[in-house]
Amino acid sequence: MQYLITGGTGFIGRPLVRRLLDDGHDVVVLSRQSAQDVRSQLSARVKPVTSLAAINPSTSFDAVINLAGEGVLDKRWSPARKKVLLDSRIGVTSELVDLIERMENKPGCLISSSAVGFYGFAHGASELLDESSEVGSGFAATLCNRWEQAARRAESMGVRTCLVRIGVVLHPDGGALQKMLPPFRLGLGGPIGDGQQTMAWIHMEDMISILLFLANHQEASGVFNAVAPGPVNNKAFARALGRAVHRPALIPVPKCALELMLGESAQLLTEGAPVVPGRLKEAGFSFAYSDIDEALASLLA
Repeated sequence: MQYLITGGTGFIGRPLVRRLLDDGHDVVVLSRQSAQDVRSQLSARVKPVTSLAAINPSTSFDAVINLAGEGVLDKRWSPARKKVLLDSRIGVTSELVDLIERMENKPGCLISSSAVGFYGFAHGASELLDESSEVGSGFAATLCNRWEQAARRAESMGVRTCLVRIGVVLHPDGGALQKMLPPFRLGLGGPIGDGQQTMAWIHMEDMISILLFLANHQEASGVFNAVAPGPVNNKAFARALGRAVHRPALIPVPKCALELMLGESAQLLTEGAPVVPGRLKEAGFSFAYSDIDEALASLLA
C-alpha cells in the first residue's frame, strides 16, 4: 500500500512511519524539513515532500493519515500562539482535503487526528464521555471542533473518513511522559493539584495500532476515541509512574504554579475528561495495554 502521512516527523508520526516501512509499505511524508533531514530521522526509503502542492494529482494513495499540528503545550497560549495552533491544524487539513478534491483517484481513506480536548475539561468529572458526547467549551474544544470540520469535507467527496480523538500518548521519547520523567526519577514527582482530574491515556503501541486498524478496516468511519479503556485520575497515574521508576511520588505540583507558568494552557494538565473508547471496542479493536501499571512498566523497562 502507499500512504501519505502529514506530521510524519512528529511524536506519533515517527513510529508510525517506521512501522509502515517495516511492514513493506511505501510512505510519502509531508514535512517542512529538508528531504535529507527527513530521511535521516526516518529512513532512506521515505519519499519526503515539502508541500502538498508538490504532489501530482495523478498520484494514488491507499490511505492518507493526517497528524500535522504544532505542540499545544510548547508555548503559552497568547493570541498569536492560538493562531499558530489553529493554522497548523485547520490550515494543513484544509489544504490536504483540497488536494484530495483535485486527485484523479481518491484515496481509500482519510484518517485525521483530533484530540480529547474536543469534550472540554471538567475537574473531577465522573460522567464517562464516548464518541456521542457533545463538544465542550473553551479554546481546546473549539480548536478540535474546527479541525474535525475541516477534515469532514472529504466525506462529501466519497472518501471514507475517520476522526481520531487522541488522549495523552505515553512514550518516553516525547510527549507528557518525557517531560514528567526527570522529576519522577529524582523522587520529586507527584500528582498535579489534588490529583482528582482524569487522564485519558494511550500507550504509543496501541496508538499506532489504532491508526493502522482504521486504515485497514473498510467499514470504519466517523469518530473514534484513541484512549485506553481504563482512564485513571492524575493521583493514580502519579503513583503508577512512581512504581515504574521505583521512586516515591508524593510531592504535589501546585495548580497555581502551573497556571502562573503556562497560563490558559495549564488546564490541559489541571483539568481532565473521563473519555472512553466506545466505538473502537465495538469495532473489535484489541488493546495491548489497558492497565496503566502494565503500560508504564513496558515503556520504562
